[in-house]
Amino acid sequence: MTLRRVPRQARSKQKLAQVLAAADRLLTAEGVEALTTTRVAAEAGVSVGALYQYLPDRDAITEALADVYLARLEDLMDSFATRAAQETWPDPVGLLVDAFAGLYRTEPGFRALWFGRGLTEATQEADRAHKHTMVTGVHRILVNQHLLPDDDSAATACRTAFLAADAIIQEAFRTAPTGDPTLLDNLKTMLRAYLTHLTPPQTATTS
Repeated sequence: MTLRRVPRQARSKQKLAQVLAAADRLLTAEGVEALTTTRVAAEAGVSVGALYQYLPDRDAITEALADVYLARLEDLMDSFATRAAQETWPDPVGLLVDAFAGLYRTEPGFRALWFGRGLTEATQEADRAHKHTMVTGVHRILVNQHLLPDDDSAATACRTAFLAADAIIQEAFRTAPTGDPTLLDNLKTMLRAYLTHLTPPQTATTS
């Protein structure tokens, strides 16, 4: 997270969380233009001076919010990668698409930031690193589900699939706040076909 000063005490951390929650509400309701230090401080119930200690301008506020949103996506991916090592899923594609579409539905601030004009160069760089983390997560899941090998070729295939899925999910939510169901269903069909193409056939065993 890009901060002017990193909070150390629990009270300061709570105040920063309060500020970011207020910024999220403003972003959702009014867009990036509402994220001035004056408006955010008033919404959070803190002084502008207190806000300025951590977030001195709109860019810092949007970058901090972006870090929060991206971390939620990465935490969700990590939780699925862990579960994938412990469970067998009949339809991993459907499970993942539905889960991440669900997160888009519950994060209107994320949609407002990503679909608006508030992405700074630092946020775009963070998004590039985020995509790498997410691709690694997809690969871990499919390896843990015994669907793909743990090698560079499979990693490249996962990168291809993730980048396509990311673009289509974003378009689905640009089209409709709850996600265009036709686009999401077609995405699942496309990814299942791609996964089937990549999955090596099972060798029959003889008794």
